[in-house]
Amino acid sequence: MTLFDPSSLLLLVLGLGALALKVWALVDACTRPQAAFVATGKLTKIAWVAILAAAVLLGGTNVMGLFGLIGTVAAIVYLVDVRPAVREVRRGGPWA
Repeated sequence: MTLFDPSSLLLLVLGLGALALKVWALVDACTRPQAAFVATGKLTKIAWVAILAAAVLLGGTNVMGLFGLIGTVAAIVYLVDVRPAVREVRRGGPWA
């Protein structure tokens, strides 16, 4: 199996994309205020940071393995469900 094998190249591109997605979700979760997670009724900031950090560390660029798949799904759930809800909460109330 060489680097230019189409299936290997596809898995490499998908793996790097999945890793970028997980890192983006982790960085975003780290930058959001703790109170916003509580105000929206989601898991706490610490829980999401721990889940996403484990996704990055255990899953890495592996998209075919169990940890890679679970980590990618966790990042997608964060970005699609949690991030929009947390972004709506602003410091200083709704008028800030």
